[in-house]
Amino acid sequence: MKLSISHHTRYEYDREVQLLPHLLYVRPRENPLLQVNHFGFTFQPAAQVHWMRDDFDNLPASVNFTANSALLEVRSECAVTTTDTAPFDFLVRDYATTFPFAYEPLHRFNLSIYLAPPEVAAQAALRRWLEEHFTHRPRETVPWLLAFNQCLSRSLSYRRRDEPGIQTALATIALGSGSCRDFAALLVECARLQGIAARFVSGYMFDAADNGASAGAMHAWVEVFLPGAGWIGLDPTHGLFCHNAYVPVAHAVVAESVNPIQGAFYSAVPATARLTTDVRVRRLE
Repeated sequence: MKLSISHHTRYEYDREVQLLPHLLYVRPRENPLLQVNHFGFTFQPAAQVHWMRDDFDNLPASVNFTANSALLEVRSECAVTTTDTAPFDFLVRDYATTFPFAYEPLHRFNLSIYLAPPEVAAQAALRRWLEEHFTHRPRETVPWLLAFNQCLSRSLSYRRRDEPGIQTALATIALGSGSCRDFAALLVECARLQGIAARFVSGYMFDAADNGASAGAMHAWVEVFLPGAGWIGLDPTHGLFCHNAYVPVAHAVVAESVNPIQGAFYSAVPATARLTTDVRVRRLE
């Protein structure tokens, strides 16, 4: 499937400010199932771009602006090709086909940062929430993951939040609602609590019912590590295993570290900013 992705972010300040260096996580990650055919930036004011690889091998753009401004606009346009692979087209090692299982020593060492459990103060509350809501637990690992993912999707109400930041897992279960990034952060914490290596993923998702007709936002989901299969995507917002409509941009242990646009500005007197975003994902063929 070929997709075009347009991502427009606009900050309007009430006075001219000095724009400090920014870090942008908006370019899709290439892999054997995803090819980036084209990617381009436009900026207002003008900017110098340097590409870098971060500590998780993501590809953020390091951006330095050349002038002060009362407006910051970042536009990215890209075209990608995704491979139409069935979401359950993988094999799990024999020792991990039923749950719970224990990672072999080398995997446990390599995955240790993705296995760190939630803070001690949160563990008891998350366990109680899982005991109450995650009542149907299949014995086989893949059906277990499917039921686990769908448990979060069914038990919580989606609510788009324009406020910055991510709710804590405890706040999400207390409110019973959250945005996609809140759902993903909760699934990461619950997965690690149960001994599953998990990481947060930020990216884009193609919605065939909309096909880019209306303005959207970036999406967030989770990848869990299964021996023999590798990193497998789970979308707790929709209760799905990820497929070729998902276009990952970056992954990390801590969700906030891959916010799409990161930076600051300086003003000698207090200044306020107004943010608008417009993300559109369209199918080309």
